[in-house]
Amino acid sequence: MRGLDTNILIRFLVRDDIKQAEKVFTLFKQAESKRHLFFISNFTVIETVWVLSKLYKCSNKDISNTFNVLLSIPIINFESENLLKEFITIAEKSTLDLADLLIGLSGSYNNCKETITFDKKAAKSDLFILLK
Repeated sequence: MRGLDTNILIRFLVRDDIKQAEKVFTLFKQAESKRHLFFISNFTVIETVWVLSKLYKCSNKDISNTFNVLLSIPIINFESENLLKEFITIAEKSTLDLADLLIGLSGSYNNCKETITFDKKAAKSDLFILLK
Protein backbone atom coordinates (compact mmCIF):
# COMPACT_ATOMS: atom_id res chain seq x y z
CA MET A 1 0.00 0.00 0.00
CA ARG A 2 1.12 3.54 -0.72
CA GLY A 3 -0.16 6.81 0.70
CA LEU A 4 -1.67 9.64 -1.30
CA ASP A 5 -0.82 13.30 -0.78
CA THR A 6 -3.44 16.02 -0.89
CA ASN A 7 -2.24 17.33 -4.25
CA ILE A 8 -2.92 13.91 -5.83
CA LEU A 9 -6.50 13.95 -4.56
CA ILE A 10 -7.04 17.54 -5.63
CA ARG A 11 -5.80 16.83 -9.19
CA PHE A 12 -8.12 13.80 -9.33
CA LEU A 13 -11.13 15.68 -7.97
CA VAL A 14 -10.76 19.14 -9.49
CA ARG A 15 -8.76 18.41 -12.65
CA ASP A 16 -7.25 21.89 -12.47
CA ASP A 17 -4.10 20.56 -14.13
CA ILE A 18 -5.21 18.19 -16.88
CA LYS A 19 -1.78 16.63 -17.40
CA GLN A 20 -1.40 15.77 -13.71
CA ALA A 21 -5.04 14.68 -13.45
CA GLU A 22 -4.48 12.19 -16.28
CA LYS A 23 -1.40 10.82 -14.47
CA VAL A 24 -3.50 10.25 -11.35
CA PHE A 25 -6.26 8.61 -13.37
CA THR A 26 -3.68 6.29 -14.97
CA LEU A 27 -2.18 5.52 -11.54
CA PHE A 28 -5.62 4.61 -10.18
CA LYS A 29 -6.46 2.43 -13.20
CA GLN A 30 -3.16 0.55 -12.83
CA ALA A 31 -3.75 0.07 -9.11
CA GLU A 32 -7.23 -1.20 -9.81
CA SER A 33 -6.00 -3.79 -12.30
CA LYS A 34 -3.22 -4.93 -9.95
CA ARG A 35 -5.41 -4.78 -6.83
CA HIS A 36 -3.10 -2.28 -5.14
CA LEU A 37 -4.42 -0.03 -2.40
CA PHE A 38 -3.82 3.60 -1.51
CA PHE A 39 -3.93 5.05 2.00
CA ILE A 40 -5.42 8.46 2.80
CA SER A 41 -4.46 9.81 6.22
CA ASN A 42 -6.64 12.02 8.40
CA PHE A 43 -4.17 14.81 7.70
CA THR A 44 -4.76 14.43 3.97
CA VAL A 45 -8.53 14.46 4.51
CA ILE A 46 -8.45 17.67 6.53
CA GLU A 47 -6.09 19.38 4.10
CA THR A 48 -8.28 18.31 1.16
CA VAL A 49 -11.36 19.68 2.91
CA TRP A 50 -9.54 22.97 3.51
CA VAL A 51 -8.36 23.25 -0.11
CA LEU A 52 -11.79 22.43 -1.52
CA SER A 53 -13.61 24.86 0.77
CA LYS A 54 -11.17 27.76 0.87
CA LEU A 55 -9.44 27.69 -2.51
CA TYR A 56 -12.14 26.17 -4.71
CA LYS A 57 -15.12 27.53 -2.74
CA CYS A 58 -16.91 24.19 -2.72
CA SER A 59 -20.06 23.99 -0.63
CA ASN A 60 -20.37 21.70 2.38
CA LYS A 61 -22.73 19.52 0.35
CA ASP A 62 -20.24 19.25 -2.53
CA ILE A 63 -17.44 18.32 -0.13
CA SER A 64 -19.49 15.68 1.69
CA ASN A 65 -20.60 14.24 -1.69
CA THR A 66 -16.97 14.18 -2.84
CA PHE A 67 -15.85 12.15 0.16
CA ASN A 68 -18.84 9.87 -0.18
CA VAL A 69 -17.67 9.07 -3.73
CA LEU A 70 -14.07 8.58 -2.55
CA LEU A 71 -15.30 6.10 0.09
CA SER A 72 -16.82 4.01 -2.69
CA ILE A 73 -13.54 3.65 -4.60
CA PRO A 74 -12.22 0.18 -3.71
CA ILE A 75 -8.53 1.05 -4.11
CA ILE A 76 -8.70 3.73 -1.41
CA ASN A 77 -8.36 3.06 2.33
CA PHE A 78 -8.97 5.88 4.78
CA GLU A 79 -7.23 6.08 8.13
CA SER A 80 -10.55 6.66 9.92
CA GLU A 81 -13.36 5.47 7.68
CA ASN A 82 -16.04 5.61 10.39
CA LEU A 83 -15.04 9.13 11.35
CA LEU A 84 -15.24 10.14 7.69
CA LYS A 85 -18.69 8.58 7.34
CA GLU A 86 -19.93 10.56 10.35
CA PHE A 87 -18.31 13.70 8.93
CA ILE A 88 -20.20 13.18 5.66
CA THR A 89 -23.48 12.78 7.54
CA ILE A 90 -22.96 15.95 9.57
CA ALA A 91 -21.11 18.17 7.06
CA GLU A 92 -24.04 19.25 4.88
CA LYS A 93 -26.03 20.60 7.82
CA SER A 94 -23.14 21.86 9.92
CA THR A 95 -22.48 25.54 10.47
CA LEU A 96 -18.95 24.69 11.60
CA ASP A 97 -15.98 25.21 9.37
CA LEU A 98 -15.50 21.71 7.94
CA ALA A 99 -11.87 21.54 9.05
CA ASP A 100 -13.05 22.34 12.60
CA LEU A 101 -15.71 19.66 12.31
CA LEU A 102 -13.03 17.10 11.45
CA ILE A 103 -10.86 18.27 14.36
CA GLY A 104 -13.77 17.99 16.79
CA LEU A 105 -14.84 14.58 15.49
CA SER A 106 -11.28 13.33 15.66
CA GLY A 107 -11.13 14.30 19.31
CA SER A 108 -14.44 12.61 19.95
CA TYR A 109 -13.28 9.41 18.23
CA ASN A 110 -10.23 9.44 20.47
CA ASN A 111 -12.24 9.64 23.70
CA CYS A 112 -12.05 13.41 24.23
CA LYS A 113 -15.03 14.86 26.06
CA GLU A 114 -14.56 17.97 23.90
CA THR A 115 -11.84 19.97 22.18
CA ILE A 116 -10.74 23.22 23.81
CA THR A 117 -10.73 26.24 21.51
CA PHE A 118 -10.67 30.04 21.32
CA ASP A 119 -12.93 29.84 18.24
CA LYS A 120 -16.33 31.15 19.39
CA LYS A 121 -18.14 29.70 16.38
CA ALA A 122 -16.65 26.24 16.93
CA ALA A 123 -17.47 26.45 20.64
CA LYS A 124 -21.19 26.51 19.78
CA SER A 125 -20.82 22.84 18.84
CA ASP A 126 -20.93 20.07 21.46
CA LEU A 127 -17.56 18.92 20.09
CA PHE A 128 -15.80 22.03 21.46
CA ILE A 129 -15.56 24.13 24.59
CA LEU A 130 -14.45 27.76 24.65
CA LEU A 131 -11.38 28.63 26.71
CA LYS A 132 -12.26 31.90 28.43
